[in-house]
Parts: sequence; C-alpha cells; structure tokens
Amino acid sequence: MRFAVKTAPQMTTWAAMLEVWRAADAIDLFESAWNFDHFEPILAQPRNGPCLEGWSTLAALAQATTRIRVGCMVTGVPYRHPAVLANMAATVDHIAGGRLELGLGAGWNQAECDAYGIELPGLRERFDRFDEACEVVISLLSQPVTDYEGEHFRLTGAHCEPKPVQRPHPPITIGGDGPRRTLRAVARYAQRWNTPFTSPEALASATDVLAAHCADVGRDPAEIDVTAQVIHDPAAGPTATAEAAASLGAAGCGLAVVYLPETHHTAAEVERLAAALAGVR
Repeated sequence: MRFAVKTAPQMTTWAAMLEVWRAADAIDLFESAWNFDHFEPILAQPRNGPCLEGWSTLAALAQATTRIRVGCMVTGVPYRHPAVLANMAATVDHIAGGRLELGLGAGWNQAECDAYGIELPGLRERFDRFDEACEVVISLLSQPVTDYEGEHFRLTGAHCEPKPVQRPHPPITIGGDGPRRTLRAVARYAQRWNTPFTSPEALASATDVLAAHCADVGRDPAEIDVTAQVIHDPAAGPTATAEAAASLGAAGCGLAVVYLPETHHTAAEVERLAAALAGVR
C-alpha cells in the first residue's frame, strides 16, 4: 500500500503547511501531498475563517519540494474555465519538474458558489459540463491544437504551450463516488479515482460499480489506481489511522491519503504518522 498526506489550506498558516509538505518530502514512505480547492473553509469550520487559495499554494509548495508528487484534491471545475485550468496545470507541472497530479471534480459547494457569484448548475448540467471540461483539459494538455464544439464549451484553434512535462498529460484523479455520473467519468477519463472518507464496505461496492462502467467503455479497471482519504485523529493516535488505512487497503485501496487536521500541521505529526504507517506496508 502507498501513502500520501493532505493539508487543507484552511484555519492554518502558510508556514504550517510548508512545514508539513517539506517533512513529507523528506520521508520516502509518502508518495504525494495534496491540498484542496475552496475559497472558504468547509467541514464545519467558520466560513469567515482563513482559507488560502489552492492552486496558488500548490505552485509554491511544488517549488518548495523536490521529490513528492503534488496535487489539489480535487479542483472544482465550475470555478475556472477548463482552458484556463489546463494552462495552470501545465505551468505547475513545469514548476514541479513533472510531479503534478491533476485532481478534478464536478463541484458541490452551493454556499461558496452563491457567496462568490459562481454558477453551480443542477446535477445533470453540472456533470454534462464536467465531462466536457475533462475532454477540453485532456485535449489542450496533449494535442498541438484544440478545436472543440460542445454544448457548454467551445474552443477554436486553441493552444496550450508549453505542454506539461508529463506526457501525454499529468495523471488525472477524479474525486467522488457518485455511481451514475462520477464513476462513469472516472472510467472514461481518469488514471486515478479518489473517494473521500469511505468505509471498506462502501469502497468495495463502489469499486464494483466502477468496474461495470469500465466494461461499458471497454477499459480494464486495473488501469485505474484506487485512492481513498483517511482522516487522522490525533487523539486516537497514529496507530488507529494506520489500522483504518490497512482496512481500506484490504478492500482494494492502493493509495491512502491521510488528511491531517489543521491543528496538527507540524513536521512532528508527519513523522509520527510515518512511523505507524510503515507497519502497514
């Protein structure tokens, strides 16, 4: 099993996040590090609390590290035009020296979108837009020129240069576990799938649904890396976190993404986690 850390850039400081990512970068056990893409705090935190912008911090953290792979888990596609996002992704992949993991999601935070005046369509249109956005991003990152005529996005003679370091494009992680549209999009577009805060039983069930979607599109589900998020509870201790990760591994998870609470964005907590997680391997 493989491991990653995740630091939400909310209710924390830049210095604390930097400390965590540099600590993880120095520990070979951790394969990747992730932040999130929101403009206001979530997960029951006060909406007026501090929240650093995800892609800005990601670019800086990519520059501040040398080994660990980096990504937003996951980018809210409604927040940016997909052509702009493709250009951002290519740029960060160069900053990272080819270490970008491109996380994509259809979006969900209605309160945040209402506050910022960002349109968040109903589910059907939202996922129609998401499918088109995935196609636009993939084309711009991998093709010399993109002409695209969709219902929601249109590109004419569009270029995205330089292309990312990773070819044909950085690995795409799609987040979420909706059985009809999200997992179908994973089967069509993603190299990795992330499900947040799930149980081993739910993970196994969703994996079966993903396999059925893969069969529909003629894809081998083994090509898709299954990843899941695990909330680390410092009060319960790192051993409990390691046991939770092991249970997900037994259900088919290949990469456990350990979500560090904002109160424990420290190198010492990363080192404690690494010691416990090493036993899972």
